[in-house]
Amino acid sequence: MNPFYNFLQTIDNLVWGPPLLILLVGTGAYLTFRLGVIQIRYLPLALRYLFKDDENKSKSRGDVSSFAALCTALSATIGTGNIVGVATAIKLGGPGALFWMWLAALFGMATKYAECLLAVKYRETDANGQMIGGPMYYLQNGAGQKWLAKLFAIFALGVACFGIGTFPQANAIVDAAQLSFGISREITVVVLTGLVATVTLGGVKSIAAVASKVVPFMALFYIFACVMVLGAQYSAIPAAINTVISSAFTGHAATGGFVGAGIMLAIQSGIARGVFSNESGLGSAPMAAAAAKTDSCVRQGLISMTGTFFDTIIICTMTGLTLVVTGAWQGDLAGAAMTSYAFASGLESSLGPILVTVGLMFFAFTTILGWNYYGERCITYLFGVKAILPYKLFFLALIAGGAFMKLDMIWLIADIVNGLMAIPNLIGLILLRDVVVSETRQYFEQLRSDNTNMQTA
Repeated sequence: MNPFYNFLQTIDNLVWGPPLLILLVGTGAYLTFRLGVIQIRYLPLALRYLFKDDENKSKSRGDVSSFAALCTALSATIGTGNIVGVATAIKLGGPGALFWMWLAALFGMATKYAECLLAVKYRETDANGQMIGGPMYYLQNGAGQKWLAKLFAIFALGVACFGIGTFPQANAIVDAAQLSFGISREITVVVLTGLVATVTLGGVKSIAAVASKVVPFMALFYIFACVMVLGAQYSAIPAAINTVISSAFTGHAATGGFVGAGIMLAIQSGIARGVFSNESGLGSAPMAAAAAKTDSCVRQGLISMTGTFFDTIIICTMTGLTLVVTGAWQGDLAGAAMTSYAFASGLESSLGPILVTVGLMFFAFTTILGWNYYGERCITYLFGVKAILPYKLFFLALIAGGAFMKLDMIWLIADIVNGLMAIPNLIGLILLRDVVVSETRQYFEQLRSDNTNMQTA
């Protein structure tokens, strides 16, 4: 075994050990309690806001619409984690890992709400006249912790360049193109790098414009593909849900190529992969939310929390149930190969793997775009706008190089920098919890007052 790989594995186990999992879920659980289960009570309102312009649009500051800001965030979160990450979680922790992904997402919606609210409240304007915000700014301007703000920016830059933003996505795209369509890695790398350059060099408006069109399409495309499999296997769905829930609390014995998993492994793999997928608590989505045209930080927080709902509660669930109903999780395959096998057997057609491949390539491409923007915001915070172009050129070089790295090493590096990024952000949320609660109460009191006045008018 590679000594460096073993070293990374040790670091990963330390970073994603019980302390961080407790901090992630605990912060979400605390915010859920303090905010009165906002993610359930006000989800219908948040979904209405998603498709409705801000009534105070003329007073709003920002670069892109709230919907475009959400799509930019979703472009980064709906990625290989929804296909490869879910398969990896279930391979490691059994079907019960999907339950823990649900729980992490439920609490994660409250976390996502809070961090995006703070991003809009404490955002600034950069030297190019664009809105800029995120954990760096609420840690510095809200919590008064400049050293934590810089630490977050460094870790987030690490995620953009050496984690989610480059290696796993580029690797997934070239592998998928080679396996399904026989396209050489070199050709795919050239085309991919060119497409990324074309979009990202145009800045946030260009990224948001592409994301607003591609993200809804790719999500619906993948959901439709999953519905086709689940529809064909509908009689197995109740048993699959029962397996997911029961094995979450009992673990799962070895069957077929599956090696067996205890409860702790199900919890750890489910929460870690869930966070990797929806990024609640990591502090990434707030950087996109800060660009939204809005005059209300609460309204944008509500819109942003729907991202976790779409990503995990809907899309990851679709993938997870597909893997369980088809029995693909019990075989010897892992990652995208496991999901491809599930679609192939579920549809009893060669069309299945092609659907997975196309979905994976779209998901991975948009994730690259989203994380390119996040890295740009971090580099701007650390070094100013003059560093944006050198960063983008370096990012493109990493996309090209990441396509030739080994998958196991890629996931380990991504996991480690992910976890490190979450720590300063979660500390900021805890320090600013009273600000989140106060802003929320004021907003809904005003909303109730306005509704009362309209009814009596």
